[in-house]
Formats: sequence, structure tokens, C-alpha cells
Amino acid sequence: MRTRLSGIHFGLGFLLLAGPVASVMGGESKALFNGKDLTGWRPAAGKESTWKIGTAALDPSDPTKLVVKPGGNELATNDKGVNLYTLEEFTDCVLELEFMLSKNSNSGIKMMNLYEIQLLDSFGKPAPTATDCGAVYKESPPKVNASRQPGEWQKLLIDFRAPRFDASGKKVANAKFVRVVLNDQVIQENFEIAHGTNVPKTTPEHPRATLFLQGDHGPVAFRNIRITRLD
Repeated sequence: MRTRLSGIHFGLGFLLLAGPVASVMGGESKALFNGKDLTGWRPAAGKESTWKIGTAALDPSDPTKLVVKPGGNELATNDKGVNLYTLEEFTDCVLELEFMLSKNSNSGIKMMNLYEIQLLDSFGKPAPTATDCGAVYKESPPKVNASRQPGEWQKLLIDFRAPRFDASGKKVANAKFVRVVLNDQVIQENFEIAHGTNVPKTTPEHPRATLFLQGDHGPVAFRNIRITRLD
């Protein structure tokens, strides 16, 4: 079977990521962020959102921070803010977005609130580890260091499969990162994970759940956040 995803071809090889997700296995993509407000999202329980919407850039007086000017459609937080969760739950899906980090910043994306792809300022690091940008956090280092320098927008695509459960609720298949592509380079491929990342290995897994953008570790900005359901 051949499926086509915005210039990425599965089954017959790999081409460069060239634009937004159009369709995957017949699924239509949808925007998760409307560029105007936080409709469809909520901050971590008991906390107020620190996220701003505008045009993000490195702070010229301090490259470890971002500035957000009015008038844009980018989502950003500075310093140590709060995580953002989708209201909608997902199973198998392809997530595509762009992100920007300040110098030395740390963020991440957790599929189903459990399985994290690390976002980190890893620019120029010759041998990335399982805690560098593009890693399945503390589980699988990226195949290559595809990170761009702080202040540059970076493209990320996550092709994810949820864990499988039988009728009794017993897990019969692990979650899997089918493919993760950072800045047009494949950095993860067919990586199964038997538990959540950076949580106790006994943390319950589920057939569907929300996803979140990490905003409590450092300055980060996102834009063009789209998802394609595969269920």
C-alpha cells in the first residue's frame, strides 16, 4: 500500500516534507490551533494560561527568551509557563507543526499525554542522546541531529499509533512512533514503546487520550499545528 503525506511517501520510499498535511490513508487534516485564541485547548488543571498569540522571535537583548509581538498567528510562552492540553482525544494520528525554541530552551510534545518527543535546543551537537531534540524522551535518541539554531522555525511530523487493547482491556500491542521527521530528516522509525516516557512504567495506558504541548520548561513557540486522524 502506498500512502502520501505532504511529500512523504510510506511504502515506496521517502521524499522531503514540503508542505502542510493534505491527507493520510484517506483521512483529512484539521487545524488544532486557529491562530486567534485557545479554542480547543486548556491549560494544566488549576493553572492559568501564560501563552500569548502574536509573532514570536528571539529577544534581541536575551537569546534565552522569546518576545511575542501583536498581530501574528503564532502561539508562544516565555520562561516556565504551563502545559497546554487538547480538549479532543486522539488515537492513531499524524501530527504536523512548526516550533521555535530560544537558546537552551526545553519543551516537548506528548502524544496521548504519555509518549513524548523531546524538543530541545540541541543545535550543533555532534552525537544526540535520548534527551536531545527529536528523541523519544529517555528511550530512543534521534537517528541524526536535524536541529536548527535557536530562533529559527523547525518542522516536525509525528506519525503515531496508539496502543491496542482487547475486549477485556488487556494491552495486546505497544504504542509506536511509526516515523518522526524533523526538518525533512527521518529521526525515528518504527519505534515501539511499552510504557509512558518520564512517568512510572506502571502508569496506565489508554486506547485514546488528549495530547499536550509542554510549556513549563522554557520559552517555545508553535504554529501551523495540524492533525490527521487515522482511526
